Amino acid sequence: MPQPTWLTENARNVWRPYTQMKTAAPALPAVRTEGAHIHLADGRVLLDGVASWWTAAHGYNHPHILAAMRAQLDTMPHVMFGGFAHEQAYRLAGRLARLLPGDLDHAFFAESGSVSVEIAMKMAVQYWLNRGERGRTRFLSFRGGYHGDTLTTMSVCDPDEGMHAHFSGVVPPQHVVDLPRDDAGEASLDAYLAQHSGEIAAILVEPLVQGAGGMIFHPPETLRRLRRLADKHGALLIFDEIFTGFGRTGSLFAMQQADVLPDIVTLSKALTGGAAPLSAAVARTHVFDAFWSDDPQHALMHGPTYMAHALGCAAANASLDLIEAGAWREDVPRISAGLEAGLAPCRALGGVADVRVMGAIGVVELKQAPDINALIARFVGEGVWIKPFGRVVYLTPALIAGDDDIARLTGAIVRVLNEAAP
Repeated sequence: MPQPTWLTENARNVWRPYTQMKTAAPALPAVRTEGAHIHLADGRVLLDGVASWWTAAHGYNHPHILAAMRAQLDTMPHVMFGGFAHEQAYRLAGRLARLLPGDLDHAFFAESGSVSVEIAMKMAVQYWLNRGERGRTRFLSFRGGYHGDTLTTMSVCDPDEGMHAHFSGVVPPQHVVDLPRDDAGEASLDAYLAQHSGEIAAILVEPLVQGAGGMIFHPPETLRRLRRLADKHGALLIFDEIFTGFGRTGSLFAMQQADVLPDIVTLSKALTGGAAPLSAAVARTHVFDAFWSDDPQHALMHGPTYMAHALGCAAANASLDLIEAGAWREDVPRISAGLEAGLAPCRALGGVADVRVMGAIGVVELKQAPDINALIARFVGEGVWIKPFGRVVYLTPALIAGDDDIARLTGAIVRVLNEAAP
């Protein structure tokens, strides 16, 4: 079947993400979504195994979210947040404060995950500036980490294994070290911080799962180690829960599995159930209080044009309705068991280095980087949308995916990797 004219006539004008435009195959033309499925222009239907980069937690086109967005669209899709308040944003901020642990009570909204991390980093530096400490301008992050594609967030991603190595020497230098997974690692980081703590504004980490850096898991104790070290050396602690938030790891927020409270947390991805772009950097009260001043220069001088986008906030409030209804608490363990059982045969394949599952995340790590485009094409041939990266083939399905869906997704991975096995 020929490609639709809107694709063929305009493809040269579109710059696609993470794509070498000269050599890339044409993008698949999607025309409709529903539940856990993506419908293509040629009539094929793909079962989505990655929930559109981990956003569509409730599945596509959830009627409750769409109804809330339609109602908001009819009244006020957007109004500038500088000088105006609107109900959806204020309700959302209050609900996040009630859902998040401790005194993470102060939400600053933006439109993407990368920007929320930029804002959190800016908050951390200005926190110290407002307190009269001008030397704390750098960050400590971890190998295997990924926090975004904007210039500053690139600086706290893994500089060697990540996708931004090309920018070495261009982005601001930060401290990127190994995660403290055991007592020896904690002692090593303790000694490192003793040397550099005077210049470090904050420690930044993805709790429990380093996502786009390789789907690398670490135990809750690692987060407790980081909290101890941050407190000892006077640094703020930022949790990037853009991927892990809203049930993906089995708890509402990954931090809850460690019973650890960061000073700032960033949220996005599933915040709106995949229906609209929105993010938040949420700070604890002592961070917010550092900006509470009669001095206008102590204000956080930041304000994205579409900050607290009313349509996005309406989607997020509807998504939180579904989260609070609680079906995910049973769905995630069910999906986790299905991923574990379905991916287990991969352990016997010669090219597989590891198989691991946490919550609704299933990972097959290969010994060598495969031909990614060839794998994607094979998966499409199986009727599933699975998008590997690096040496990792992974699943992050919608939390409404049924047992048959999980079996179909894992079965496709087993078959395709078995065919490709050395």
